[in-house]
Amino acid sequence: MLAIVWVADIGAYFSGKAFGKHKLAPSISPGKSWEGVAGGWSAVMLIAAASTHVPALQDTFAVKLQAAWGWLGFVPALTLIVAASIAGDLFESQLKRRIGMKDSSNLLPGHGGVLDRIDALIPVLPLAVLFDYWLRCKT
Repeated sequence: MLAIVWVADIGAYFSGKAFGKHKLAPSISPGKSWEGVAGGWSAVMLIAAASTHVPALQDTFAVKLQAAWGWLGFVPALTLIVAASIAGDLFESQLKRRIGMKDSSNLLPGHGGVLDRIDALIPVLPLAVLFDYWLRCKT
């Protein structure tokens, strides 16, 4: 799950930098764009789908998800996870804006602080636990 969130974040960053023209939430996080959302989602779909063909990754979340729910369950579930990661990122950005803080700490200078490393995981991990429960019930 960590890898899925990180891939979404990295894909969104690079595609947003390269193609970002339409702001996602300018008053909350002016650097985020819809093109970044599409790039993050695309990166997750590509990497997660590719992981289903790698024998060493057969015990990962994405592979188990695809095996249990097929491609018709795989795509919406990962789309929901990507959306939750973006929502977590935006929520943390909004909290920082409300209190007038640029970084949540100085531990990781230039990275927005420690909360920026985990903000997307906060809403995703409970969702992943729920999906994992459903996957276990299905098998």
